Order: sequence, then structure tokens, then C-alpha cells
Amino acid sequence: MKKALLALSALLFLGVTMKRASLPRGIRNNNPGNIRENRLVDYDWQGEHPLNLDPEFEEFKSPFYGLRAMGRVLRNYRALHGLMTIRGIISRWAPSNENDTAAYIEHVSRELATPPDMPLLPGQYPALMAVIVQHENGQQPYEMAMIETAWTAANA
Repeated sequence: MKKALLALSALLFLGVTMKRASLPRGIRNNNPGNIRENRLVDYDWQGEHPLNLDPEFEEFKSPFYGLRAMGRVLRNYRALHGLMTIRGIISRWAPSNENDTAAYIEHVSRELATPPDMPLLPGQYPALMAVIVQHENGQQPYEMAMIETAWTAANA
């Protein structure tokens, strides 16, 4: 009986591990915006996962904290860098040395039904976050209520 329970536990663990491995990196890391680790500055993100197994990208304890971190970055783009348009935001978020930035801008602009050079209103940021999640991960599994709450928490 004990061996059977041990075998069942191992199979369940393997199944969960394989399912987790099949998820996009951003979803797996609870970092749906794929915020990179900053090797120059060690940010102490609220809700950051203490083990930090991914050397390239931040990891969070839950999707909420990853969404909140995304909101903080977007807030800082606006407040500290004056980036208020889709083109300005996405050009910094997804630089062309790593991404097809023009296609990314076009995707976000189309989804938000907003020209790429028109300043976004603060109320548009949760929708922007949802599109970034979709673009970064090929899926957007989070309820808008959680994204809106994370955006509000990022600005508190």
C-alpha cells in the first residue's frame, strides 16, 4: 500500500510538473508581462518568488503580483519617462533587438482600437495590460477584474 501511494504521488508530481512545463514562460513564472531580471539593480518586487529559478525573468508568487509589477512598470513609463502612447510604451517594453516591435505595436493598436501615437488614458491601461499578456504568452487567461485590481494596486 505504501509503495502504491508513493508511486501515485510521484505520478501526480510528474503530471503537475509536465503541465507546468507546457505553459508559456510568463504564465509559468506568474510574470505574464515577461519582465526581465535586472542584473544591475536588484528590485524587491512585492510578491517576488524567493527561489527565483529562472535566471532571465522575474518570478512571482501569484499572477496578481506579476500583473501588479507590470502595472508598476507601465506607471513608471508614463510618470518617469513620459511614454504615454502605444508606440512609445511598446518600443520600450519590447525593444526591436528582441522582438518584432512594429508588429507588436500594430497588434496592441488594433486590439485597443487606438492609433499608435495617441496618448492613452489611465483607464485604458488594464486593457493594454491584457493585450500585452496575450502578445507575450499567446494567451490571456486572467479575468479583467484581476487585471484592473492589479493596475489599481500598482498605482496605490
